[in-house]
Amino acid sequence: MTALLFSLKKFVCASSSFRVEMAKERGKGMTVFGILLAYILLGNTGGVDGTTDQADTSCLNVLFSSLNSPSQLRGWVPSGGDPCGESWFGVICTGSAVTSIKLPDLGLTGTLGYNMASMISLTEFDMSNNNLGGGNSIPYSLPPNLQKLNLGSNQFGSNIPYSISQMVPLKYLNLAHNQLQGNLSDMFGSLTNLSTMDLSFNQLTGNLPESFGSLSSLTTLHLENNQFTGQIDVLANLPLQDLNLANNHFTGWIPDKLKNINNLRTDGNTFNLSPAPTPPPYSPPPYSPPPGRKINPREQYGGNNQSSGGGGGSNSGIGTGGIAGVIASILLISIVAAIFLVRRKLQKSSRENTLGKEQHFAHHPSDVAKETKTIHKSSMLHMATMPQPPHGSLKPPPVEQHRSFDGDEFSNKPIMRKDDRTSIKASVYSVADLQIATESFSIHNLIGEGSFGRVYKAEFGDGKVMAVKKINSSALPNHSPDDFIELVSNISCLHHPNLSELVGYCSQYGQYLLVYEYYNNGSLHDILHLSDEYSNPLSWTARVKIALGTARALEYLHEVCSPSIVHRNFNSSKILLDAELNPHLSDCGFENLAPDEEFQALEQKFSTVYNPPELSTSGDYTLKSDVYNFGIVMLELLTGKKPFDRSRPRPEQSLIQWAAPRLHDIDALDRMVDPALKGLYPAKSLSRFADVIALCVQSEPEFRPPMSEVVQALVRLVQRANRAREY
Repeated sequence: MTALLFSLKKFVCASSSFRVEMAKERGKGMTVFGILLAYILLGNTGGVDGTTDQADTSCLNVLFSSLNSPSQLRGWVPSGGDPCGESWFGVICTGSAVTSIKLPDLGLTGTLGYNMASMISLTEFDMSNNNLGGGNSIPYSLPPNLQKLNLGSNQFGSNIPYSISQMVPLKYLNLAHNQLQGNLSDMFGSLTNLSTMDLSFNQLTGNLPESFGSLSSLTTLHLENNQFTGQIDVLANLPLQDLNLANNHFTGWIPDKLKNINNLRTDGNTFNLSPAPTPPPYSPPPYSPPPGRKINPREQYGGNNQSSGGGGGSNSGIGTGGIAGVIASILLISIVAAIFLVRRKLQKSSRENTLGKEQHFAHHPSDVAKETKTIHKSSMLHMATMPQPPHGSLKPPPVEQHRSFDGDEFSNKPIMRKDDRTSIKASVYSVADLQIATESFSIHNLIGEGSFGRVYKAEFGDGKVMAVKKINSSALPNHSPDDFIELVSNISCLHHPNLSELVGYCSQYGQYLLVYEYYNNGSLHDILHLSDEYSNPLSWTARVKIALGTARALEYLHEVCSPSIVHRNFNSSKILLDAELNPHLSDCGFENLAPDEEFQALEQKFSTVYNPPELSTSGDYTLKSDVYNFGIVMLELLTGKKPFDRSRPRPEQSLIQWAAPRLHDIDALDRMVDPALKGLYPAKSLSRFADVIALCVQSEPEFRPPMSEVVQALVRLVQRANRAREY
């Protein structure tokens, strides 16, 4: 019977091609039951043409098309196929059913399929660290029996789909680093198996829903960097071990049970730090008589059936004992209120006059002035990374704003110093570790130089290879360790698949070092302009892929980060390529650094040729200046030429001046294309690529498009090319 039901499910969920065959057979007079029986007797329990459940195959076909048919999904096809039998990339099966899909960190675009709910055997779905969504919502149709759902670090917008509320087996949910907005629906009541939930770095608003209190298995909850408001009492009784509420707009008191969590972050809110008010004395609930019995006024207010004075009178609604109780309650409440007001005044006075006293700090009294300054700076740093409230919103009164500055001042935790490295989500390295890994910063390990220092290849004992950027202290605004920690904190908040990811940092003995992922294909500049005859030139597909990924990185800096981040030094040497030729933009978050004199000349060859026209007139470098420079990088990809080359004839030395007038001339455009491509490029894609360049390099900044429009134009270019099978 179980086998029959399983086959029935496959029959109902079969693909459209199978339904066509059914229709043909039905036309010959064959009944549906006969078709089903024949289907079972043939023993095809995995699908029509292979071993995989046909419903799962159909869903994966749709998913592949929805992801714009990416080449990195090896084995995938838009129609038919056998995901389990052919071992499609990232697909794990149990028998004939697809049970896991893991496709993180692939630079995927598009969205999810519309029929994912048919994948009833899928328990793990990981699409994290891609470029999915494009600001659109997460599809409502999701696999219903997931235990792990990871859509973190994408570009999904709108709100969380209500279908997640029906995933009773769900244990892990990660929707962090997206563009989710609005209030959370009261939809979490059935998720009693959920142990980890990460909704951080979105734009969610409103109070926490009451159904959060039903998350009886929740041990890890990250809500940082949103715009939540209200109190957090609904979390008080959860078995939390890791709770991050930083940089929201929560108010009220932190429940005592939550204060005992080891991994607790509450900074960047406006919690009330005074002692929580004492609850009023217990009063019994009003008396409720049995059904059908009328309420006796004396019984309702606590009197007995006899008259209070033995005189039998019934005109007294409250007996002597009741009056005494009321008076006692009023006196007790008055005393508690008086004590509370006195304590509050004393604490206010203490804050104003003895802020640095030892009972409020875990440090020596001689550090009081230093600690006070550090608290203020640290809090300002947290406020700088908070999502900004909408224009016109009311600011909190001054006393509440002061509390947000010293959020943990009266807690049992030590004061958060600006150099407290627990506030930065990056590993801490010692100078000794990095000296060993770089062979004492040997010239043989030098892989790059820039305005702010040199970059070295670092090989660690565990086999990991990293890139270490050595920042000269003179590049820091005030030449101080605090400046460096602030820089690290800001960079560590940047997360995008097309950014160079910060792994760790070191601040010891006057040394300031940043540790990044190492990308073994070097920079785009080197591949385009320093390759020899033995190197494989970039294909047209790879060039479009690099342009799109880099555009997404700039879109993230310009339009997702708040406040917007201007790169200021964007050029092809800042685009690093991994083994799959995915681009990773480097030196992001350095806009406040001053170029070091020792290294500034080394980048002069890049900066002058990339200078947008407005820099020579107004001196202002803006978001639209980054767009202009992006257009020049696209020209490098199209032509294979350097932005400025003295070895070429004088009219051709400046790439932008030579190429810009030819971008709309088809014949001239063909002659401009990099000869290394040997004519292997689709003419329509080339023309559309040139159109995007022309928009970006316009001399008037106001006419250049925002990076989101550039991204969409390149996405359409890729989609049209895929549909036409031009690649």
